[in-house]
Amino acid sequence: MRRRTPPPPSPLPQRDGIDPVRVRLPGEGDWATVRDHLVERLSGAGAGVVDGMLRAGLVVGADGTPVPPDAPYVPGMFVWFHRETPAEVPVPFPLEVVHRDEHIVVVDKPHFLATTPRGSHVTETALARLRRELGIPALGAAHRLDRLTAGLVLFTVRPEERGAYQTLFRDRRVRKVYEAVAPYDPARAWPVTVRSRIVKERGTLTAFEVPGEANAVSDIEPVEHRADGLARYRLVPHTGQTHQLRVHMNALGVPILGDPLYPEVAPPGPAGDFRRPLQLLARELEFTDPVTGAQHRLRSGRVLESWVSYARWAE
Repeated sequence: MRRRTPPPPSPLPQRDGIDPVRVRLPGEGDWATVRDHLVERLSGAGAGVVDGMLRAGLVVGADGTPVPPDAPYVPGMFVWFHRETPAEVPVPFPLEVVHRDEHIVVVDKPHFLATTPRGSHVTETALARLRRELGIPALGAAHRLDRLTAGLVLFTVRPEERGAYQTLFRDRRVRKVYEAVAPYDPARAWPVTVRSRIVKERGTLTAFEVPGEANAVSDIEPVEHRADGLARYRLVPHTGQTHQLRVHMNALGVPILGDPLYPEVAPPGPAGDFRRPLQLLARELEFTDPVTGAQHRLRSGRVLESWVSYARWAE
């Protein structure tokens, strides 16, 4: 089996914790210049953006030398550049490190902070922040947590070890426990195990249940409930479908407080409105370290706001 040659190292450093974009020119194509290919590839960037980057020397080759605007197209050539990042509203909550060693960093992520750069969330992400704050440019995410969900996220220090930790999550060898605040249903027999088939179509905001073999399984039980009709739930997912816990809680008739998608999609609020976070928390991670063999059982120190004071949270 022929091994793929790894790409050369980036000649550009990170910027604000974000890696430069690497582009490999296809082996086949009828572009006359590097510029022609980039204009086609980055068609969504806007007229004149690529030309401006080339004139400013912001597109470089493997040796770090700027690519001239008239550089001929060379199949297989690599070029690098930094995208202009959108203006982002700072998420005004800290990341708390709950475990750090030479292999991994586990943090307690706040609500509203995306795990990794995606879409309009780039520098205001847990990964970019940690790279800047901890001074670990090679830091990478072993898994993801929804932007609206708070709690534990595991990052890897060494790129060559990242696959081992990602495999832990892929193979369901990490025990995850979540906590949520939602209405209490006294008529239902608790605890329950929800099994269903969940589908999330590309381009849609919500996931939904469909007939067919179950691909999503969650154990759900209230830990305690109050006279105001709310309960604090313990949720243990055995699978990892998109929005799985949110979909299952909604299907039980007890949607999680602060959920802007279930049971109905709410209109987006103003940028910088952090008043009503989704009341879902990744409380525990338990696993055997695939590199060191150490047993880890880590716990978030966060408290869901609505459970402390629903009246204050709902203001």
